[in-house]
Amino acid sequence: MQRAEKKEVIANFARDKKDTGSPEVQIAILTTRIENLKEHLELHKKDNHSRRWIMLMVAKRRKMLNYLKNSNIEKYEEILSKLNLRK
Repeated sequence: MQRAEKKEVIANFARDKKDTGSPEVQIAILTTRIENLKEHLELHKKDNHSRRWIMLMVAKRRKMLNYLKNSNIEKYEEILSKLNLRK
């Protein structure tokens, strides 16, 4: 993930100008990283190291989504629709 791409993701999901650590931003960043790794794994099918990291990132994103669902259901549904994630 390039620095400009990360800044763009943060700008789209941040609550305010200086927000970089809210669950919405973290979930969006993880989703972008997962999508980039998916593209990599399509080209390099035997790269088990990257496959392991993608599984860890998916699990971390799932935990954050569960936290967001329990704390703020409106934000949870909003982020699912924005990122085209399915429950």
